[in-house]
Amino acid sequence: MTQISYADDTIEVDAGVLAKAFRIDADTLKRDMRSGAITSLFERGEDGDAGKVRLTFFSASRRVRITADTEGKVLTCSALDFGKLPLPASARRP
Repeated sequence: MTQISYADDTIEVDAGVLAKAFRIDADTLKRDMRSGAITSLFERGEDGDAGKVRLTFFSASRRVRITADTEGKVLTCSALDFGKLPLPASARRP
């Protein structure tokens, strides 16, 4: 099943997959993304990772990282809970 799709320089991620990784419901996920409470970073693989993409999503206390192939199939999905600690400076948006 394709859970990520690419079209016209945009990326769509299955909200159910991402919401599950954040441990929230899809409506909360969408609201938090619209408000900027959840942000994202997109990277294309190079060299040995060519043909893969990495999407990283950040909230105040959690990071979710999804690696997928160019067809949109999710290869890995991991989450790191920061608890009440603030995000590391390297993960914060300016």
